[in-house]
Amino acid sequence: MAIKLLPEGLSHDNDRSTRFEREARVLASLNHPSIAAIYGLEESGGRKFLVMELVEGQTLAERIKRGPIAVDEAVGIAKQIAEALDAAHERGIIHRDLKPGNVMITPSGQVKVLDFGLARVRQAEDDVASLSNSPTLLTAAGSRMILGTAAYMSPEQTKGNDAERTADVWAFGCVLYEMLTGRAVFQGETVGEILADVLKTEPDWRRLPAQTPEGIRRLLRRCLQKEPNLRIRDIRDARIEIDESKSAPEVIGPVVRASRTRERVAWISAIIGLVLVAGALTLRHTPDASVKVAQFAILPPSKANFTPDTSQAISPNGRQVVFAATAADGVSMLWVRPLDSLTARPLAGTEDGSIPFWSPDSGSIGFFAHGKLKRIDIAGGLPQTLADASYGLGGAWGREGVIVFSPNLASPLLQIPAGGGTAKPATGKDERKRDLIHMGPSFLPDGRHFLFWAGPADPGVYLASLDANEVKLVLHADSAATYSPPGYLLFMRQSTVMAQPFDVTRMSTTGDPMPVAEQVGRFISQVGFSISDDGILVFRAAGADQTELVWVDRTGKRIAVVAPPDSYDNVALSPDENRVAFDRNSRGAGNPDVWLMDLRRRVTERFTFQPSVDNVPVWSADGRAVAFASEREGGLDIYQRLTNASGPDEVLLKLGAPPIMFPSDWSRTGDI
Repeated sequence: MAIKLLPEGLSHDNDRSTRFEREARVLASLNHPSIAAIYGLEESGGRKFLVMELVEGQTLAERIKRGPIAVDEAVGIAKQIAEALDAAHERGIIHRDLKPGNVMITPSGQVKVLDFGLARVRQAEDDVASLSNSPTLLTAAGSRMILGTAAYMSPEQTKGNDAERTADVWAFGCVLYEMLTGRAVFQGETVGEILADVLKTEPDWRRLPAQTPEGIRRLLRRCLQKEPNLRIRDIRDARIEIDESKSAPEVIGPVVRASRTRERVAWISAIIGLVLVAGALTLRHTPDASVKVAQFAILPPSKANFTPDTSQAISPNGRQVVFAATAADGVSMLWVRPLDSLTARPLAGTEDGSIPFWSPDSGSIGFFAHGKLKRIDIAGGLPQTLADASYGLGGAWGREGVIVFSPNLASPLLQIPAGGGTAKPATGKDERKRDLIHMGPSFLPDGRHFLFWAGPADPGVYLASLDANEVKLVLHADSAATYSPPGYLLFMRQSTVMAQPFDVTRMSTTGDPMPVAEQVGRFISQVGFSISDDGILVFRAAGADQTELVWVDRTGKRIAVVAPPDSYDNVALSPDENRVAFDRNSRGAGNPDVWLMDLRRRVTERFTFQPSVDNVPVWSADGRAVAFASEREGGLDIYQRLTNASGPDEVLLKLGAPPIMFPSDWSRTGDI
């Protein structure tokens, strides 16, 4: 048994004494394996105490301190919490203070929800207690009462409104998010900042592990709706969602093809990333039970990790996937895995290969490595070098044996025979010198016309052909696009894959875009997915390429984790080693911004706010300013900004045209 004492100094406090007695009555009315039992309310020497079930183990808060909890384990814990809340709600009891510190986990894995001291019993169902008997934190004289723990309080609780069942649903969502990510969904240095975060800030869904089932993602979004009327009304619905997510079929092996007509289209998806999840995506105009979708996960090879970019592609015949992975020896190369096999094999000679693309017959692969465009036959043999490509940004292999590719950031697209030869322009330069970057080509079915992305001044997907350098704007987008039969263009809008009807005869879009997949990873304006001729979609989940910032010693041994997993690109440490500058996409947006992190206060703040690309930061020698590259004026220029944000951004170097350059260091004499 366990004894819970009311502190001696509060024994004569009517409010605390009433709360203590109410907790006893509330617990006594509950009988559930996931709720700590009470055996009696006693008094000795003028002090009241509860005789309760002794729960051995650790609190959920203590468990989370060690880091995020594996998805399966977290979902199992969440289910038990939901069952406990369901039992309480059935008795008309609302917890109102659910948080990791009030959840115990026994050594056997049994969950025990504790501390119903703030619980309220709905008057319509039972007259055990009322809000007037609840403990309060007064915000100001005459203001409404606020009850609960700030980081887990629903928006309506922060305003002092009555807490209904949906308040517990909100707290349940906060707890589940924290288990999966290792950090509270709403944060701040003071209670006021936390409450403001609850009211104004949306959860950062990118922090969820890539293998989080779509059903759990959907559950979290429904639990954490700020408007109570849009939130799950009954915690029992959360239990159902959890059960369905755990029982969703997972198929590893041959893929079931999807039937399609012009009125519907189904994509079969395999999510690829540093951490893999399985998911199925179906897009159709009207429900049709005949559309069947298979789903499965592709795991990295044994003792290897996927590379952090979007280097993966499905073969046109839908039978094999090629991806880049780094083995235990630190060497990155291309691997091929048939979809009807669990084993991937490396392609010799593709060391440091990236951004692979397939030949139309699915027998060969083009890729970029060591400043060259290369090709390799998957049946065997060494790769063949085709052309120079100092910074390859995508290629496409047409049915007429021609490869169109992007050799670098400053060149138009080039075309070259797939068997080798002389490269020549495939697109003309923008005479305005505004849209300097041409990248991400993709052929249309005729093998002559192709799509590509151009920017940054007038970003969009353009149409060109091998016969002429004339280009036509097809759609405004912040990513490249690819064609999928029977007539769709697939492109990315932030982190969502969109499908828009496309007429290959008129070479134009014909309808509105529709979402196909959410939380998809990407790299700059390249797409983060690949699709076969028969509709198999392969993509990397957003967050699968997350990294963490750690301190290491000179031997490479990890000393401490600086920041939790997130997207940290082009990291730069300040001269005093107290701050870090890096660039990352803002909430799934297509273009990165520069961010600053204070390592002492563990606070991260956005540093640039332009809709264009701002990246590759470097610190001044005195740490008072940061220089970075920006495309805000059309070209790629170098800017600086004071770290105290006391002045405007200042142009240091106006390029506006090739060559494309980035800042790399800032000397003590002031030179960059």
